[in-house]
Amino acid sequence: MEKNSIWSQKPWWCQPWSILLTGILVITFSWLFFNSLIITTFVLAGVVLWWWLFLIFAPNAYEAD
Repeated sequence: MEKNSIWSQKPWWCQPWSILLTGILVITFSWLFFNSLIITTFVLAGVVLWWWLFLIFAPNAYEAD
């Protein structure tokens, strides 16, 4: 039995393109709203962690099953 991709089971708002776009928008609005490199750096770190979790770790764990 062939296993489907993790992305074929997710809704549109949980696809790689939407995760990347949302992260970019959050980082951009953080800079535009706060205009602070420190705050935007923390936001960037959170977004990168979120990207790693949902775009790298979770699909790899799914494929390992």
